[in-house]
Amino acid sequence: MDFSTVILPASLQNAAVLTIVLAFAGYLVTFLSTRMMARRADRLRLVNERLNEFYGPLYVASQAGNIAYRSLLKKQGKTQSFPILDGEMKEWMLWMTTIFMPLNDIRERIIIEKAHLIVEEQMPLCLLDFVTHVVGYKAVLAKWADGDYSERRSTIGWPPDFDLYVARSYQALKAEQTRLLHSEFWRLYDRLMRRKQK
Repeated sequence: MDFSTVILPASLQNAAVLTIVLAFAGYLVTFLSTRMMARRADRLRLVNERLNEFYGPLYVASQAGNIAYRSLLKKQGKTQSFPILDGEMKEWMLWMTTIFMPLNDIRERIIIEKAHLIVEEQMPLCLLDFVTHVVGYKAVLAKWADGDYSERRSTIGWPPDFDLYVARSYQALKAEQTRLLHSEFWRLYDRLMRRKQK
């Protein structure tokens, strides 16, 4: 029998073409959705890393520092620490060496060691200003250790936009993390991946 003369009915030809088109479309949809989910997973990993290793610890240390600072001012009946009067010097030194500088050291270490996690392409000036402020205080504390109390504060002032930057960045990343975790596509992908792992 010569198969070259066999003609398939048009309905079978259409069904074959439709099957091929649907198979290709299914493959394309699977490929694109898998790629989109992988990108989303990568983005979530980066957001989590930034929150866990940089902005989260920086935010907590900054909030703790602010609460402690306000507590000291309230205790002294002041609205700002400057000027530090002679009668306040002993208390200021205690708080500076036991509370403020340890928190400053934590923040400085985070900024220096985890700078690769900064959201911006360029190092924000307020972070650089904070590190130089801390370095200035290290010099003051070294003088105190030698018994020289002529300087009471860092010559490099507190960067006014540091706390605002840290809070805004932390809140923006938390919002992005929530969005990434709670989208319908992400939940579906997460469920499918967990089933494959079992």
